[in-house]
Amino acid sequence: MTRKAIKLLERMRRSKSGWKRQNLVDLYEGFGFQIRHGLKHDIVKHPKFLNLRTTLPRHNYLAKGYVEYAVKLVDELIKLEKGEGEHGSAKES
Repeated sequence: MTRKAIKLLERMRRSKSGWKRQNLVDLYEGFGFQIRHGLKHDIVKHPKFLNLRTTLPRHNYLAKGYVEYAVKLVDELIKLEKGEGEHGSAKES
């Protein structure tokens, strides 16, 4: 995760409206998600945690729900990575 993505996530937590598609692309890519073209929407998924996936429309301005879900998805990623880190360190001991 990049510093820019972390700051963007914090700003999105404070306000869910007024974001553009590129902002979500920056957030997702900053946290390691991959984006590929689908038919009508792009597919967003995390290569390590395959259950973390969503769609992203191609129009510029997004409904508030897309931002809310993006924040939720990134929070879930952070939770999974922390759990894996704790599990990994306990395993090495």
